Amino acid sequence: MEYTPPPLFNRGPTPLIRLLLCSLLSIGLLIADARLQYLDNVRQIVAVAVYPLQRLAGTPAAIFERIGDFFVTQSRLHNENTRLAEQNLRNAAQLRQFEALSAENAHLRDLLATRQRFPAGTMAAEILYTGRDPFSRRVIIDKGLQADVKAGQPVIDEIGVIGQVTRVYPWLSEVTMLTDKDQVVPVQNLRNGIRAVIGGTGSDGELELKFIPLNADFQNGDQLVTSGIDAVYPPGLPVAQVTNVERNAAYLFARITCKPLAGVSSHTQVLVVNWGNQAAERPAQNEQAAGKKRRRGS
Repeated sequence: MEYTPPPLFNRGPTPLIRLLLCSLLSIGLLIADARLQYLDNVRQIVAVAVYPLQRLAGTPAAIFERIGDFFVTQSRLHNENTRLAEQNLRNAAQLRQFEALSAENAHLRDLLATRQRFPAGTMAAEILYTGRDPFSRRVIIDKGLQADVKAGQPVIDEIGVIGQVTRVYPWLSEVTMLTDKDQVVPVQNLRNGIRAVIGGTGSDGELELKFIPLNADFQNGDQLVTSGIDAVYPPGLPVAQVTNVERNAAYLFARITCKPLAGVSSHTQVLVVNWGNQAAERPAQNEQAAGKKRRRGS
């Protein structure tokens, strides 16, 4: 038997023939797809089959992108929160200033309306600071001798009496508040016209009527105004309201406490009243004695 050894290399179409065949096949597929659209279904099937591989290949890039976006978003949110917090603080401070200015403007408008009640004139002043003595109720205002402020002039706000000028300096004045324990004001009960004297107790929210008999007609809620008989305070200025009446037979006088109506511990703008009414001079004691003798001799 004859044996023929296998060839060393398998022989087939040459590369040029293969190229031509592939080119003709590609051209034919292109023409069939463009003209007859035979490969649409094949394309859809291949796209569905390849999609998981595409997603899997793009997963690492998507993960890194999401991680980067997360840190960028966190940093941006932190900066935004910091900016909004600072802006909120600024807005809150501006709002408080606006509220304070609104309250001050309303107070000033009320003071301007109060000035029209005094034909003799008033002077606007601002409270600078309180006195040094912690046991007294005194404040310092920004008007003094250069503004023709005089000791004894009453000081009021838009509601009523808050005190009296007790000491005058060249550019400042000291005002003793109504609640000072050494300050007294002649008052009158609006309900029945009874006159009395009210004084401070050293507490900002409490006044007390002095030397009131047990049978005096004072009740809770009575409004007390200046009587004007001392020629210091104009008559009719609101002073206080009766809050408590205690009558004890063991004591000679009733204990009647009141609350001031004006802002003795609030606001910084006040009015110094130029009250020009002067009380008549008291007769001399010797003239009174001579008059008594003449009446006895007659």
